[in-house]
Amino acid sequence: MARKLIAITACATGVAHTYMAEKALLKAAKKMGVLMKVETQGATGIGNKLTAKDVQIGEAVIFATDTKVRDADRFDGKKILQVNVSDPIKDAEKVINSALEAADKG
Repeated sequence: MARKLIAITACATGVAHTYMAEKALLKAAKKMGVLMKVETQGATGIGNKLTAKDVQIGEAVIFATDTKVRDADRFDGKKILQVNVSDPIKDAEKVINSALEAADKG
């Protein structure tokens, strides 16, 4: 059965890095056989908003952010991996593997 992760990407200005990180995570997840949904919190608002069901089935949450996550209380009780928004742009597979390890630690 495929692993399932969710993520939030957001940079300080909410423009380029937010979407570059989203694209990198989705591409790496597909390559790794991991199901992933990414919510962007950018200058134009929230894109691809995670639903309560998304949050429930996600084994862990990646916060690839350089700014405060909006509505972060939605993720109370979830394993959260906090990284800089540039980290998945540099090595998305490493970020995904770290999130899966966090999920496995219970």
